[in-house]
Amino acid sequence: EATRSASAISSQMATTSTASSMGIKKKKRRPKKKAPAAQEAVEEAAEQSAEDSEAEGAKGESEQEGEDAAAPAKRKKRRPKRKGGAAALQSAPARVPDEEFAEWAGRALEATANGNEKMSREELVKPPKPFWGYKYTGSLRPAHVSPQMRMPAGWCVPDYALEPEGVSHSERQGPKEVPVLEGKDLETMREACRLGREVLDIASRFMRAGVTGDEIDRVVYQACVDRKIYPSPLNYYRFPKSVCVSPNEVICHGIPDSRPIEEGDIVNLDVSIYHQGFHSDLNETFLVGECDEDAHRLVRAAYCALYAAAQLVRPGTFYRDLGCAIHAEAAKSNCAVVTTYCGHGVGQLFHGPPKVPHYRKNKAVGVMKPGHVFTVEPMLNLGSNGGDRTWPDNWTAVTRDGKRSAQFEHTFLVTEQGVEVLTARSGAGRSMMPPYDPAMFQL
Repeated sequence: EATRSASAISSQMATTSTASSMGIKKKKRRPKKKAPAAQEAVEEAAEQSAEDSEAEGAKGESEQEGEDAAAPAKRKKRRPKRKGGAAALQSAPARVPDEEFAEWAGRALEATANGNEKMSREELVKPPKPFWGYKYTGSLRPAHVSPQMRMPAGWCVPDYALEPEGVSHSERQGPKEVPVLEGKDLETMREACRLGREVLDIASRFMRAGVTGDEIDRVVYQACVDRKIYPSPLNYYRFPKSVCVSPNEVICHGIPDSRPIEEGDIVNLDVSIYHQGFHSDLNETFLVGECDEDAHRLVRAAYCALYAAAQLVRPGTFYRDLGCAIHAEAAKSNCAVVTTYCGHGVGQLFHGPPKVPHYRKNKAVGVMKPGHVFTVEPMLNLGSNGGDRTWPDNWTAVTRDGKRSAQFEHTFLVTEQGVEVLTARSGAGRSMMPPYDPAMFQL
């Protein structure tokens, strides 16, 4: 198929924007060939914010008029200079206009081109050799995985980044006690979590039906490069990508490949980054287009399970108690809790103490104390089967019965007053998660 380059798309968007701002009347053009899905995502992002921008502008004008009436002697504020797409994205990715985001996304795809554009559709969707003859539990099939990317030389990277087998020796030799973060270390941890949230917001903003996991990975990689941070999954025990993309029956650790995201999918994006010696970790599950009732029920249940656990995070709570709250919430929606994977301490280690099981009757040890930082990341399956099975790629965990799975994750800090949600959604308070709203995760 004939395809247009990401740079051509970005150039066209920039020209259109300039003409519009100068009041130039555009000539009618012949309809063009439909662009590939990832490029459509870039173009649609530019179009989508026209109404949002107008609404924001109207609101701003109204507020400014009120201020001017109350204080007519105030000097008129100068309009800030407009930043380029990449620079604006680095400072506030969730707030830049969609036009600038689209320009940046186009450049990101161009900068990380990996040869996929030269392959046929049949080559891209063909399952890799390890899967030949494999008996799947559900309808999902793996696709072509592009070569692993490397970060620029000279960066601050975790110990496993340059290891041939991706072994984290610091984790193997790490402390058995839960570290207490304070002072400068805590501030660096907060910044790592803020950056992780930025990257997840970028990935979810880019994702939509037709975009591939590989393209999402490339956008995440470039977002990390722009911020001079390391994507923690990359080469961790030889995980080949910068983000985990887990659709439908994939419970966790999905390797981004060339399969396009489809309308009606639910997709979990798991982002972890490494900044100045500290890791952060968070994930969310998104509803792509029109999804069925079971998908909505499952995603809501997974969020509410994390919400219930968050209510218990405070000094003096036993770590084992979180599993009871999660299990009870899952049971309300007739969902099963996955027992193989658990939450964990995070900071100078990607995975460290404490262990935080998500199921009841667990034997987790320890009591929460101020300064403890850890993740809670419950995974819920539709139905009563909480079992999992690992694909031949040695990473992708899927449900045993092929039914769908959903997950949410935050990094929490125990404070003297209770809890701080270090990876809170942009605009949300850090003292508690907001109640579930499907609009937060609808794409």
